[in-house]
Amino acid sequence: MPPSKKILLVDDNPLVLEMMAKALSKEGFKCLKAISANAAMLVLKQHTPDVILSDYHMPDIDGFAFRQLLIDEPAYRDIPFMFLTSEADNQVMLAGVNMEAIDYILKDTPVPVIVTKINNFLTAVHEQHQRSVQELSRAASALNLHSVPKALPVVKDFEVDFWHKPFQDYPGGDFIDFIKVSERYTFIVLGDVMGKKWGAWFFSFGYLSYIRAAVRICIAEEDFSTKSILQKINNVIFHDPVVSDVLSSLSLVLIDADTAMVTYSGAGDLPLLHYDCNSKSLSKVQSSGMLLGLMQDGSFDEQTINLNAGDKLFMFTDGLIDYEDADGKKTDYALFESELSPYLSRPFAEFKQSEFISSIIAAHIDDCSLIYIEKT
Repeated sequence: MPPSKKILLVDDNPLVLEMMAKALSKEGFKCLKAISANAAMLVLKQHTPDVILSDYHMPDIDGFAFRQLLIDEPAYRDIPFMFLTSEADNQVMLAGVNMEAIDYILKDTPVPVIVTKINNFLTAVHEQHQRSVQELSRAASALNLHSVPKALPVVKDFEVDFWHKPFQDYPGGDFIDFIKVSERYTFIVLGDVMGKKWGAWFFSFGYLSYIRAAVRICIAEEDFSTKSILQKINNVIFHDPVVSDVLSSLSLVLIDADTAMVTYSGAGDLPLLHYDCNSKSLSKVQSSGMLLGLMQDGSFDEQTINLNAGDKLFMFTDGLIDYEDADGKKTDYALFESELSPYLSRPFAEFKQSEFISSIIAAHIDDCSLIYIEKT
């Protein structure tokens, strides 16, 4: 996959801003524009560019002060930063480099040269990122660490399947697991480590370890309550200084193959969707639990769903309902429901090949995970 080319342009001169945006747009860049440092900070609340190109001479907050604002903000300090200015003073240029700016480009530099500089930088970052992820993937594989399962569970009288697409094909924060404890009982896990970008992948292994341990402990105690398991997981995470500040959502489902009963508890997750085959209706199954580790008492509840032949459950993460437009990131749960509806009486494989899934992949802004459960 080619490197992303989203750039934030910051300049107090509207003419320069528009000219630069027009020139870069022709070269395949998605340009975000800000007329001041304050305006740029507002843009950053909605968008995360791959690089920031900022003027130095600006009223109120100049380029150096703007750069310092970004350095002081953990969410923005690692976004690559370039100065674009008419200032040719070597001392000023050195000061900019000392503020971890990756380049200092003069405004009279020909646009093709500016484009080449930015492209070369983004390509280098992309290639280094790919090498790092490949090395880490190999290490995880050698240690038998996986955030999504390699095989589907076999559950009597049920069909279970899933679709997963990590952001830009890099390992991400979504994690899935199927824990079959007997022919009768199978647990299904879907979680989403929030933030941390691709570093969330590392934390997903820790969460999966806690979840698997909590399930085994509860089974040993003959406690099959999804609510109890979530509370055990939450207690450990809340008191663990390593992951306590790393928030994660979690959906935990237990299938009882003997009774066709499904129990479900959630921690800050999206509602499950339940398709009733007899009434041909789609309804939400909502939990009230808080994100894992947020509070010592997660206020988890437990929902019971009786599935009849042809009934289906859908568990999913927010990558399937989030999208980005000119105004920033948006969420549309209803859109996902409407796109799913024509496929409710059809095989899950058809939905995985649908135009909607193709559009999600094309617009990809987050990890995407979808788990399908059908009573056959």
